[in-house]
Amino acid sequence: MERNTLINADQVFGADQLLKVTALLYFREALVAQQYETCPELIKTAKKVGVSQEEVSSVISDYLNTGDLGGARRNRIRL
Repeated sequence: MERNTLINADQVFGADQLLKVTALLYFREALVAQQYETCPELIKTAKKVGVSQEEVSSVISDYLNTGDLGGARRNRIRL
């Protein structure tokens, strides 16, 4: 591949995979911004483009485990 060649994301990931990754990214960003009221709709949209419940759960788990909770860390419920 030439150095100045532009790469189309559809060629690398495929359109379906790109939609899934984008949907999960929007969901994660809503969690980080503590915009929890938008999360159900983002999850619903993500599932429409092929995101599994396991992938949604993974994003939630990563969010909780990385400390991206801002000031809300002290409000976390421990089981």
